[in-house]
Amino acid sequence: MITIPGYKKVDSETGSKCRAKKSCLPALAVLVLFAVLVLSGRSAGKAADPPAPVAAPAAPQAALSAGRIISASPSITEIIIGLGQGSRIIAADQYSLALLPPGPQEIDFFYPDQEFILGLEPDLLISTEVNTQGAADNPFKLLEDFGIRCFYIPTSGSVAEIKRDIRAIAAELGLVERGEELVAVMEREIKEVADIGSRLTADPAFSGKTVYMEISPFPYPYSTGQGTFLNEMIEIIGARNIFSDVTGWIAPSAEAILERNPDVILTNVNFTDDPVGEIMTRPGFDNVTAVQKGQVYLIDADSSSRPSQHITLALRQMARAVYPGEYAILGGN
Repeated sequence: MITIPGYKKVDSETGSKCRAKKSCLPALAVLVLFAVLVLSGRSAGKAADPPAPVAAPAAPQAALSAGRIISASPSITEIIIGLGQGSRIIAADQYSLALLPPGPQEIDFFYPDQEFILGLEPDLLISTEVNTQGAADNPFKLLEDFGIRCFYIPTSGSVAEIKRDIRAIAAELGLVERGEELVAVMEREIKEVADIGSRLTADPAFSGKTVYMEISPFPYPYSTGQGTFLNEMIEIIGARNIFSDVTGWIAPSAEAILERNPDVILTNVNFTDDPVGEIMTRPGFDNVTAVQKGQVYLIDADSSSRPSQHITLALRQMARAVYPGEYAILGGN
């Protein structure tokens, strides 16, 4: 079996599938703001861990024989679907179910019922570190004891780490070549944007715009700093995050936003009726350049919040919102 540094893998010997006893161990996790973003790993003001080195797989492992998979996050589910293996998912978190045809069971990964999971007879459970963060005990230990393979994906704080995750899941499923194809498509789509961004920033006459990225509205604002893939995406398009001097996921004050006075405001809030209108009429924000010029835009919540190959959709939307003339050539949504 392929081992990639930075990943914790448990491959127990096969045992009995289920035992007549109840076990429901709490898994204290950080939930996703606006559905799933925290699955990318937030820690306000906390420095991000350095990227784990990735070992190139020597050879693809054999695909799972029975192929019954449980996915614990929508980003993982999107990657599995991208690998052409969505039909093998038999259970998942509630947000993943919206991505799948009817049939898979819902699992609450805050409080995973291990007896119920064992009864589904899975071959593999793929989870993020978020699903095990803060738990006093491994919430999936019983599954491991009964021979269920559990594969844990580290927190992704960069585009490179998202590609690492795709490759790791592909290797775990015995689909290394398909994983490389998925990464190659993602890289081409990012390069299409990055090439324009590089040309813009290389021009001495170019004046880059500043951006405030809002992922939770007032009265509980949340944004992003360096060490996150959203900050990296802002840089790729040739703009500057107003909180790039802060590390991780942050809860900025209104005063901090007003003082840094962004040229453009991007929001992916999808749980209020009119997030753009709310920002445009927010008390005190009438002095913000972005509001004065009407440069407040809504971008897709899912693709900007889930560390999967679909971040390229959000990247294109961010580029066209911040620099509409320069990125008008981009196709797609």
